[in-house]
Amino acid sequence: MNDSSTHGRTPGSTAGPRTAGRRTVLRTLALAGVLAGTTFSAPPPTAVAASEAPETYTLTIRHLDRAGHATGGYRTHVTGISGPGAREEAAPYDESGTVTVRLPKGRYLLDSTLYGPDPATGTDWVVQPRLDLNGDRTVTVDARTTAPVDVRPPESGARRLNGIGFVEVTHEGTTRSANILTAREGLRVAHLGPASEPGSVKEWFDTYWSGARADYALGYTFTSDRALTGLVRHPAADKLATMRIRGAAPEGAGGTGSVSVQPGAGPTIGLAQSLRLPATATVLVTPERGLWDVTFTGPAAPGTPPNRYEANGIAVHAGATTTHTFDNAVFGPALDTRPGARPAGVRDGDRIALDIPLLADGDGHVPSAPRFRTATTTLHRDGVLIGTRRGEPGRAEFTTTPGAASYRLTASATRGDGTASGGRVTASWTFTSAAAARPAALPLSTIRFAPDLALDGTAPAGTPLRVPVTVQGAATGTGVRSLTVSMSADDGTTWTRVPVRDGRAEFRTPASGRSVSLRAELTDTRGNTLTQTQRNAFRIR
Repeated sequence: MNDSSTHGRTPGSTAGPRTAGRRTVLRTLALAGVLAGTTFSAPPPTAVAASEAPETYTLTIRHLDRAGHATGGYRTHVTGISGPGAREEAAPYDESGTVTVRLPKGRYLLDSTLYGPDPATGTDWVVQPRLDLNGDRTVTVDARTTAPVDVRPPESGARRLNGIGFVEVTHEGTTRSANILTAREGLRVAHLGPASEPGSVKEWFDTYWSGARADYALGYTFTSDRALTGLVRHPAADKLATMRIRGAAPEGAGGTGSVSVQPGAGPTIGLAQSLRLPATATVLVTPERGLWDVTFTGPAAPGTPPNRYEANGIAVHAGATTTHTFDNAVFGPALDTRPGARPAGVRDGDRIALDIPLLADGDGHVPSAPRFRTATTTLHRDGVLIGTRRGEPGRAEFTTTPGAASYRLTASATRGDGTASGGRVTASWTFTSAAAARPAALPLSTIRFAPDLALDGTAPAGTPLRVPVTVQGAATGTGVRSLTVSMSADDGTTWTRVPVRDGRAEFRTPASGRSVSLRAELTDTRGNTLTQTQRNAFRIR
């Protein structure tokens, strides 16, 4: 058996050492489910009485190799799409190369992988997206009809790591799928049978490469009435988009992390590599594959889980470069600003809940396992303490009373994981709230500070610095009545108000070996306030 390919019903992969599955175990399992032929929109099965069993027909499938000879080197799947056979799935086999199976009337998807005794000869994948079984039929899967999948990056000598071909077929509201995973070059593909309905066949191929200058993730999608017969793509460098992915070593702590890049849509394999931090990975990707996702995983301290960040839905353009920095200062609160995102705080009857990441990195990426030593959240109602919660930074729930009152909600966290010292982040909000007929978002805002820092989280001493200041949350809708920014060079003992011009706070950095602390005080046009303090926000070199 040619081990260079793994058929769609097998979720494993013979990938090289620098390819990886989806970002998390959850997404890997989801991929496995799709690769196993999951039905996306079929109704649940129902019992059928024996007297109502549908009439069946004989489907005969002949398999021919590239020399036109009958071959037992194949894996074939027949999957029902619509009609009485919509829930049927079969993987018939006979070593003679000719196999029969009886199936109910209906529309089926057939795909077959043909392989020779020598892995170097390659693999053939034949897909028939429309197999209408309304009587006895014979289908011939012939490797001589296939054409090469020839996709390669502009860097000569780049090493192919892995690839996946995937096809989805939709008919009468039901979608079925098949795929092939390949760890070697030499894949050939072909369409078989009549055309399907226009736009009912979606197919894509992703290949991943490692080069001396960069890595490459090349993906292409097609929507048609047929499966592909061959695919040739040799993109020039200026037709690709460059993604620079920087992994930081905050507070000077190094270690080994990893980064993975994959298309945002559909199941795929992805490209992953280790990084000795601080480091930068360069990956060139195809814009026509759509949006791209990046996952960065930092080194884990002993006895703690690794810290993972995700940046999803990144738009890329040919000839352009996007830069994404992970796990660098300034760490602080961040809100999800996408349309329809869950609010950071909610009043639901007598319940007040806070769910806001306090320790997002300098680019606003939210960590899966934030490094902190202590975290506390308190709630005051009309100056009286309602409660104190300790545990995860920025997450707490309180029970209050229905009537309107003035509230002060304060969340703080001390950064660090025992291997490196950190700072302290505190956000304190004031607002008026009362119980309502339905859950309501609390009028919370945050401030993002985004100085241009080296990958060890430092800025040079004695130089002018312009720090971008971004308002997130309620004040972006209600408007800002006032906003002041202060800095401290003595760990917050004394503070100096600094000018904010064109959305940037301006000041000169202190002497080498010191740190900069930052404070923002905001009032929106409805009187809600925020005081946000980030002690030891970044260091000076």
